[in-house]
Amino acid sequence: QVQLVESGGGLVQPGGSLRLSCAASGSIFSINVMGWYRQAPGKQRELVAVITKGGSTNYADSVKGRFTISRDNAGNTVYLQMNSLKPEDTAVYYCNVKGRYYRDYVGLDALDAWGQGTLVTVSS
Repeated sequence: QVQLVESGGGLVQPGGSLRLSCAASGSIFSINVMGWYRQAPGKQRELVAVITKGGSTNYADSVKGRFTISRDNAGNTVYLQMNSLKPEDTAVYYCNVKGRYYRDYVGLDALDAWGQGTLVTVSS
């Protein structure tokens, strides 16, 4: 009922840039928070950046000053601009959306959806 489609991952050299996108669609009533998380091999999933409906942002210390999260005016697409990439940024990046949606036979329900993940590899 709610779909998240991610794009923009790939292979980049250290110091390079990538831009990730995540578009949410479906029976969405409202979106309060959109964010990006990542999971490196052998590690737990961690927060990268989040942005609220009001535009407030929060970043992991490891990406501050290098990554920028933003969302479009309609509020259903979130972006992650990643600059000065480092090998330690290599991970699968996941989009997350929190809010409310219309659930069949139930009505309004809490929304906490994840994208399928997109691989970012930083290597020379």
